Amino acid sequence: MLRRRGKWGSQLGFILAAAGSAVGLGNIWRFPYMTGENGGAPFVFIYILCVIIIGLPILLAELAIGRHTEKNPVGAFKNLAPRSGWFLVGLLGVATGIGILSYYAVIAGWTVGYFFKTVTGAFSTQLTAEDSKIIFETFVSNPGLVMLCLFVFIVMTAYVVRGGVSKGIERWSKILMPTLFIMLVLLTIRSVTLPGAVDGLRFYLQPDFSEITLTTFAKALGQAMFSMSLGMGAMITYGSYIGKKESLPSSAAWVCFSDLSVALISGLMIFPALFAMNISPEEGPGLVFVVLPTIFARIPGGLFFGTGFFLLLSVAALTSTISLLEVVVAFLVDQYRWSRTKAVVSMSALAFFVGIPSALSLGASTWLSNIPFVNRGFLDLFNIILGNYSLIIGSFLIALFVSYKWGIRAVVAEVRRENNIFYFRRTWAFLIRYITPIAILAIFVYIMITGNYF
Repeated sequence: MLRRRGKWGSQLGFILAAAGSAVGLGNIWRFPYMTGENGGAPFVFIYILCVIIIGLPILLAELAIGRHTEKNPVGAFKNLAPRSGWFLVGLLGVATGIGILSYYAVIAGWTVGYFFKTVTGAFSTQLTAEDSKIIFETFVSNPGLVMLCLFVFIVMTAYVVRGGVSKGIERWSKILMPTLFIMLVLLTIRSVTLPGAVDGLRFYLQPDFSEITLTTFAKALGQAMFSMSLGMGAMITYGSYIGKKESLPSSAAWVCFSDLSVALISGLMIFPALFAMNISPEEGPGLVFVVLPTIFARIPGGLFFGTGFFLLLSVAALTSTISLLEVVVAFLVDQYRWSRTKAVVSMSALAFFVGIPSALSLGASTWLSNIPFVNRGFLDLFNIILGNYSLIIGSFLIALFVSYKWGIRAVVAEVRRENNIFYFRRTWAFLIRYITPIAILAIFVYIMITGNYF
């Protein structure tokens, strides 16, 4: 029996769901520490360029592929390029999605753990940065606790995805996304009003263009691909649920705007607070879990704002893990006619078990450190391979596919269905055919030659 494919109930529902996929830990956890490590404002400037010039054209292309075929990433490429190897691009996306979910849910689980830590008053007003670091190291070194947090977050994700497209993902996105924006704005207002916050604003908003290097471009591109969920099939999958009457350019623009807004506002929330507390912005991945509890412990109303922040981070993470799981679920439902329940349960279990090495690699297990090539830790290794290289390769191949295989005219025809207007189609065609793939290839070659990993 042919199953009726799910559809978004409205364009707003799709925009919020797709924005939720794009908006996540990549914006609120990863973007601030990447910005802090790479000089502040210059990195922000290049990141904005990468999102608009490279990210937005690929996003529109993925949505067009999805809506035209109404299939998952693998099925979409098989439909558009039968009897060819292009389906491997879709398969790469599915594998990347489940791989990223496995370690992404580990970090997402930390946000849940830290939410409860903050609520229960684990961070006293006398907390120092060294104390906070010890608390974090103790937390991630507790195997039972990190495994429990990973399990809880996987179950939360599975519960939403099990509900389907309209009754599950769309319904919860309409609740989670507005909540996220409200909390983010409230925390930002508190941050920029702290004494000494102006130095943080200057670091974040006044670029020194002499500090921009090819490494800045490479890291900004990797961040753009990661934060917008590109190259992994998520937007192809979400695009397959879009109605034919909806405007793809406006939907893509809104998703891009939401992604940029949350990332930029996150910087406004974090850097003024850092400088107000005389803390270096170059704290790396531990910025959120080590530095921010110290800040919340020192400011008036810190318990309230700290609790709100980690709740915000949990919400942002959930909106992204939903899309990561949906990619592989849609693949199994479409290609192998699995029931949604079977696909959700089995893939959630797989993500949990694949995520165990990442959960234990930061001190919770000593034997992992003895494995060759894993001295960085499974989580860092997965983040480099899947969270950067796989996404860049996937995005590059998608740009080539729509430009030279499926064809620019076919994409334009899909976008203009039902008399939809496609402004700037020539600009988009020029970017996706020449600028986007050339820029991605040049940066990828640079990082491979220099060995300058993300």
